[in-house]
Amino acid sequence: QVQLVESGGGLVQNGGSLRLSCAASGSIFRLNTMGWYRQAPGKQRELVAFITSSGMTNYADSVKGRFTISRGDAKNTVYLQMNSLKVEDTAVYYCNLRWGSSTIYWGQGTQVTVSS
Repeated sequence: QVQLVESGGGLVQNGGSLRLSCAASGSIFRLNTMGWYRQAPGKQRELVAFITSSGMTNYADSVKGRFTISRGDAKNTVYLQMNSLKVEDTAVYYCNLRWGSSTIYWGQGTQVTVSS
């Protein structure tokens, strides 16, 4: 059983920063990809960023230059440093872990609210 536990969400003012954390536990294939998705009210869930076990990263255009994804020393942890936050970044942020073609796990989600 794989579990993902997220933390770090909250309320921040426009232009502020937050750091999200996600820790995965259980039987995890060593070659995996961890990432963050978000879903705003009335919108579809969208990719924010991901990082592979080898350290390759990818970002949505809307967050490039503002957000940084990284892995912890334990490898099965992932962080999302969010700087210069905007009101449109408000969403529930979900941690994602996947490997192979069909193995995907999701965290419970953490709310990020950016006030104007």
